[in-house]
Amino acid sequence: MASSETPFDSIEGSHEYVALLAETIEEACREVEAEITLAVNEGAHRRKEALQLVAYNLAKLNLHMTTSRRILNDLRTLRRLLLAERSGDSAEAARIISAGA
Repeated sequence: MASSETPFDSIEGSHEYVALLAETIEEACREVEAEITLAVNEGAHRRKEALQLVAYNLAKLNLHMTTSRRILNDLRTLRRLLLAERSGDSAEAARIISAGA
């Protein structure tokens, strides 16, 4: 029985998925900002406030995605370092450490 692949089967796949999600969130932020401007121009005070709340929550979500990408980068780097050490390639491990990749 073959298992189905998901974006979370690897650190790289997870990183790519989180990056795509961050792009989508940024696009949604731009759309919400445009809607806020429209609501202000129309004098729709309650709608503007609701959209500002949406913008705030999108900003928080975007911050979480940025943090998640950094953590995934760290995990990739640590995995490369550990694999290089395991294979006895101390030169590669030293390169990874010095590059901060």
